[in-house]
Amino acid sequence: MITKEAVLEALSNVEEPDLGKDLVTLNMVKDVEVDGKNVSFTVVLTTPACPLKEMIERACVTAIHHLVDKEAVVKVNLTANVNTNRKDNKSVLPGVKNIIVVASGKGGVGKSTVAVNLALGLAQEGAKVGLLDADIYGPSIPIMLGIREERPKMTDVDGKNMIVPIERFGIKAMSIGLLIDEKQAVIWRGPMASSAIKQFITDVYWDELDYLVVDMPPGTGDVHLTLCQTIPVTGALIVSTPQAVAAADARKAIMMLKQAQINVPILGIVENMAYFTPAELPDNKYYIFGKGGASQMADQFELPFLGEIPLVQSIREGGDKGIPAVINDDQVTKEAFTVLAQAVARAVAMRNANMAPTKILEIVS
Repeated sequence: MITKEAVLEALSNVEEPDLGKDLVTLNMVKDVEVDGKNVSFTVVLTTPACPLKEMIERACVTAIHHLVDKEAVVKVNLTANVNTNRKDNKSVLPGVKNIIVVASGKGGVGKSTVAVNLALGLAQEGAKVGLLDADIYGPSIPIMLGIREERPKMTDVDGKNMIVPIERFGIKAMSIGLLIDEKQAVIWRGPMASSAIKQFITDVYWDELDYLVVDMPPGTGDVHLTLCQTIPVTGALIVSTPQAVAAADARKAIMMLKQAQINVPILGIVENMAYFTPAELPDNKYYIFGKGGASQMADQFELPFLGEIPLVQSIREGGDKGIPAVINDDQVTKEAFTVLAQAVARAVAMRNANMAPTKILEIVS
C-alpha cells in the first residue's frame, strides 16, 4: 500500500540541481495525493523559466518507481513561484520580487536588444515581467517594442497619482522616450537624469512582478549610482561583444558593480554579436569579430558565462520594426534568447538561495 509518507520519503532523495538540497527540504513538494496505485503531487519550481524542469520531473517519477512501487502511476504537476530574498522595507517597488540590471561598459554592444529579448523570454516562460528603460539620453525601448506612438496613462493608487506602464507582448514597459518628443534630444545634467530614474521607480505603477529588467545606459555614471541608491538590485547581467575594446570596457562595468560600497551580484556575462549566421546557412558560424573575448573575461572574474547571441539580420530588422527576436519566426535567434532567459532565471534563483540580500547603497558625504 502506497502512503503519502512513503512518497515524501522517496522525493527527499530528489535534489534540486542548482540549490543543492532535496525537494522536500526546500518545501517544493505540495498536494500529495494517493489513490491506490495512482500518485500525484505538485512540484513548485523557483522560476517558470527553469531549464531543468523535465529533468526534475523524470527524477521524481524514477524515485517513486524505485523506492515506493514500480507499478505506481505517477503524475507530476509542475508550477512555479519565483523566489526572492528582498529584506528591505519595500517602500519602493513593493510588488517586485527581483530587479535585474542589464549593463555594459560601452555603447553599441546591443545591450538594449538583450534587455528587451531577455524580458520577453522570461515572460514567454510564464513570468510576470516589467522592462524599465534607464537609458535617459538614448532611449530605444519604444522603437524596439513598437510603442513609440503610445503615451502612458495615469491612475490613482492609494490616493497617489501614478504612471501606468505600457503593456506590449505580455510585458510592462516604461521609458523616457514615451514621455518626450522623439525628435528632441534630452539635454539634461546628471542630477536631472537621476531624478527621472527615481521617478520611474517611485511614480510608475509596476504592480506585482517576478522580474523587473532594467536597461542601463552604457558606462559607469550617475544613473548607475542612483539606481543602486534607490532599489535593492538582485543582480546584473553584463553584455559584451567579442572585440578586445568591448571586453575591456565591460571589465570596468564589472569592477564598478563589484566595489564594496555598491556590491551588486553579477549573474553572468553574455556575448552579443558573437558570430554571424547567414539566413541561408543557419548551421554556419562565422566569428567575424573574434572569438571568446567574453567567455575569457567570465573566466578571469570567475563569473558564469551565460551564452552567445548570434549576429543575425532578423535581430536588427525585428528591433527596427518593433517585433523583437523572441517574438518573430527565426528559430536561431528565438532559441538563443530563450536559452539566455532560462540561464538568467536560473542564476537569479541560485543567487537568492545562496547569497545575502543586496542592500540599498548609502552615500556618505
